[in-house]
This record gives sequence, structure tokens and C-alpha cells, in this order.
Amino acid sequence: MKNLPVAVQVYSVRGDAEKDFKGTMKKIKEMGYADVELAGLYGLEPEEVRAVLEEVGLVPVSAHVPFAELTADMVGTVAQYRHIGVKYIAIPYLTEEDRPGTEKFPENIETIKKLGRVCADAGITLLYHNHDFEFVRMPNGQYGLDYLYSEVPADLLQTELDICWVKVAGEEPVDYVKKYAGRAPVVHLKDFYKEGNPENMYELIGIENEKKAQTGKFEFRPVGHGMQDMPSILAASLDAGAEWVVVEQDQSYDTPALTAVQMSRDYLASLGW
Repeated sequence: MKNLPVAVQVYSVRGDAEKDFKGTMKKIKEMGYADVELAGLYGLEPEEVRAVLEEVGLVPVSAHVPFAELTADMVGTVAQYRHIGVKYIAIPYLTEEDRPGTEKFPENIETIKKLGRVCADAGITLLYHNHDFEFVRMPNGQYGLDYLYSEVPADLLQTELDICWVKVAGEEPVDYVKKYAGRAPVVHLKDFYKEGNPENMYELIGIENEKKAQTGKFEFRPVGHGMQDMPSILAASLDAGAEWVVVEQDQSYDTPALTAVQMSRDYLASLGW
């Protein structure tokens, strides 16, 4: 079976990376990961990050860079990541006031177009990494996520579909990956377990919410250890023309983070990936 390079989002092992970036990257390489997706520079300069990854033998395929950081200095920030050698920069998250359905969202769409041009000029492709809050209906009936992709041309913005949040939003990951065939170069592999209607999902990725009584359960799981149909998602990613799949696990709970991402890699290897 043909497969794709498997990267890991460094956010998954952020505690280890903060303590020892180089040592953590060596462990990631030893697990069988080909590449990494960055989420911050862990106190290092861009040239230091590049040097570590080159020495270890990991490719920095992409980077999650906060929207506020990108918009504060588009050219300078993009240049930093170009120096590291990433092929993609992803907008990882929008704060509540910036999301689809808000007064600011139309302005943000124009900003994303500008950012896409800056990235393109630097030889980098801009991606958007979704959560579930983009699946709100716009006045024209489209989901906010689809509206974003219809408003921003494909040459300025590609998708980074996070299959966990697609599923949490009530849509099928396989269908969404297929929907954006040719525009889905990077697919986020994220597994989870969910029952009922839990209110703590964003707390689990470090976002404070109003405390509410829990009426269900939600937790992230290593790839292949949750509720997702991973073989079908992997096949859809191939069919859609994806270039990379990226393992991400926001929280690992009582399991050490490095053990959790090793479990994900072992599962994918068992499928021939």
C-alpha cells in the first residue's frame, strides 16, 4: 500500500520539548517519524531550530503560528519560518472574537488573503487548522469553514483538516477530506473518545471556559486507540492528494506524552505507514 510521510505535531510533546528540544527531537526520530510540525520555537532562535532538526534528520514540514503573531509582523514572522525551512505555515486557532459569525470575521478573511500572499512570496503555503467552532452556519447557509475556503482562493490558502474536530462537529472526516481533494496537503490525525455532551473539550487544549456541570466524557487518545476509522481516513487522504499526515494529541493524561506519540506511530506502522 502506498503511504505518506508521517509527521508529529511538537505540541503533542511540548513539555519534553521545552525541557530538552534536541533530546526530544532525537526520540521522535527514533520512533520512526519522518518529519515534525512546529508549535513555537521553545526559546531557541530560528537558526538553532533548523540546525537541531538538520542534525537529527527531521524535516520541519510545517509550523503552527498564532494568528496574532502572524498579523503583527507578516513579513518578519514568515521570514523566520522560511529560514527554518518549513513548507507550510498554519493558522492554528482563532480566538472567540475572531471566529466565523463574528463582526470581525469578514476583516479576518481579508487579512488571511494578505497573509497568504506574503507566504506565497516567500515560497510557503498558508494552511488553516480547524476546530469545531468553524462549523457554525453563515447567513448563506455554509459552514464558516467552507465559507472561509470559498472566500480565500486556493492559491492563497490550503486546508489542514483536523479530523478530531471535524468529527466532534458532527461531520464525517472521510467526507471532508474528500471534499477538499487537491486542497488538502496536510491532514491532522487525531483520535479521541467521547460520550454524551462534555463541556470540557477546550479546557483540554488549554482554553479556559466557564465552568459547567459535566454531562459526558471527552479525552484525546493515541491514533488508532479511539473512535476514529483511521484506515478509511488514511485512504481518503491518499485519494485527496495529501502530501503529509500529522499525528497530534493535545493531552496524554496519565500516559507520558512521548509514550502516547510512540503508540500512535506504532499503530500507523502496523498499517504499513
